[in-house]
Amino acid sequence: MRKTQTTVLKRVIVDYKKLDNTMLNLLVEKFPDGYDDDDIVTYRNASNEVVECVEVRTEDTAYLVKVSKRLVMAMEDYEESENEDDEASLNTEELEASEEE
Repeated sequence: MRKTQTTVLKRVIVDYKKLDNTMLNLLVEKFPDGYDDDDIVTYRNASNEVVECVEVRTEDTAYLVKVSKRLVMAMEDYEESENEDDEASLNTEELEASEEE
């Protein structure tokens, strides 16, 4: 009989206010077009309040990121800034190429 080892993930609940760029990047990668109602995980906290989250996983951790309108705006802002950074680096490369000619 073969033993299978199950990986136990650390579970972390994160408020959108405490998200770093790494977490924002994971969220944008997992939900490039935003999240849907089917993606929302609901639970009751110690105060018996309903909390809604979306789940993002890394190799060793399952993060539950609390959902709010501000989370959506933060994800959109992050994605826009990433696109602007990509465009800026492309423009720099284009300028350098044209200077060489």
